[in-house]
Amino acid sequence: MTAASEALLRADAAGRRRAGLGAALRWLLLFAGGLAMVAPLAYMLATSLKYPFEVFNLNLVPEEPTLDNYREVLLDRRFGWWFFNSFLVASLTTVSNLFWDALVGYTLAKFRFRFRQVVFVAVLSTLMIPTEMLVIPWYLMSQQFGWLNSYWGIMFPGLMTAFGVFLMRQFFQTVPDDFLEAARIDGLNEFLIWWRVAMPLVRPALAALAIFVFLGNWTAFIWPLIVTNDQTMYTLPVGLTTFSVEQSVQWEMIMTGAAVSVLPTLVVFLVFQRFIIRGVVMAGLKG
Repeated sequence: MTAASEALLRADAAGRRRAGLGAALRWLLLFAGGLAMVAPLAYMLATSLKYPFEVFNLNLVPEEPTLDNYREVLLDRRFGWWFFNSFLVASLTTVSNLFWDALVGYTLAKFRFRFRQVVFVAVLSTLMIPTEMLVIPWYLMSQQFGWLNSYWGIMFPGLMTAFGVFLMRQFFQTVPDDFLEAARIDGLNEFLIWWRVAMPLVRPALAALAIFVFLGNWTAFIWPLIVTNDQTMYTLPVGLTTFSVEQSVQWEMIMTGAAVSVLPTLVVFLVFQRFIIRGVVMAGLKG
């Protein structure tokens, strides 16, 4: 074997070692990041299985696991109302966003009219307004129209979002105009073109928007806390605070309620995730 061949082999071996070290480092960082994300959930689940005297023990595995906390939470009629309220508000708000944000996004992407860009910039500019600055106008508006302590009062600030309009506009711009023109030639009106032709082509965006909106409304706390004053109208995040107000701080009950409240968010993510993955795969095949 010549000296040149030996040098090439040594260089190749060194390159493989560096590549293996880089891969190991990447996996280590991913594992550390995943552990940091899972640790709070693991602690929440562990605490929900503990008795009150064991809550402040740092062990993840309870010494005496119990389901009494889940039994007490699920049998509490207030918790049932909180769960129903959160699910109703999050579901209706998600449906509203999928319809109106998609409709406005399609209009801004596919129709040519005066001041179209001005309208789009105006919509985007609302993203720069902190939510805290809008709470007082929302409250005064709810009080004036009699929406306090009602489902409509909880939902109306989030029935449409500027982020959703922006997201849908960007995706609708990728829809070929030829498809729309063919539908017009076939005699479809503009609403049916949007519904039957354009909407199926942006399912990944709809799935992503559904996940964001549902999770955002499911975990919303500040506005539902302000606009409701009856415990039967509380959403889950607001209702769980009563365990630390009325009955001192029952951490095991709070963690149990939080563990139960995670289930719908997981279901929504698992249902819509496949649409996002399918869209990414199809986009790769088309490319």
